[in-house]
Amino acid sequence: MNRRPTLLAALALTATAALTLSACGSDDDTPAKDSDTIAGADTGDKKSPSPATSAPVSDDRPKIELPSDLSYTFDWPKTGDKEKDAVLADSEQSIKAVDQAIVKQNALDKAYLYYYEGEAAAETQRFVQDYVDHKAAVTGSYRFYAPEVNVGKDGTASLSYCEDQGKAFVKYLETNKIKKTEVTAKSYVIYHTSLKKNDKGVWVIQKIVSQSGSAKCQP
Repeated sequence: MNRRPTLLAALALTATAALTLSACGSDDDTPAKDSDTIAGADTGDKKSPSPATSAPVSDDRPKIELPSDLSYTFDWPKTGDKEKDAVLADSEQSIKAVDQAIVKQNALDKAYLYYYEGEAAAETQRFVQDYVDHKAAVTGSYRFYAPEVNVGKDGTASLSYCEDQGKAFVKYLETNKIKKTEVTAKSYVIYHTSLKKNDKGVWVIQKIVSQSGSAKCQP
């Protein structure tokens, strides 16, 4: 799937878990189960936890609210190029939007669907649904770094970046228990995304793949 393969692996360490939860495009991919269709879905959002941080709202962009036990560091310096900086800004919001869906336990949360389309949206829906099925959320600190962004003249772009999952964990909602995992080489993940600029001027993700243990992302 698209994010946090080592965190999702922790979910599979229960006695009854048979589902392997991993990152899309990594060496340990397994087929995801079928889930409801995203397109045209009109589902009500579940009530979210009291927010501690809120993403800035611009035009009709969805508001992103996350609990106080989640924190983010984006070591993504501005490039000075308007379009490249817009890709970085929208990608930051897309990452937080997925976490909001996990926290809200809503695999069809409208915020992430604002930033994901096509294959990426379908894969993200399955990714979030895995958390919902296990009644699990995410907690801890996340760091994103080493971005490489390229923008084409045809309204498409690519972005690669690293994620440090060393201080990020799975939290089981029924017991409030946090599954802490050891920091290993696989705690450092590289992502490759393909984006396009839609008619709203938003850089939306069309495809995203990842690889845990990337040599490029090691400290």
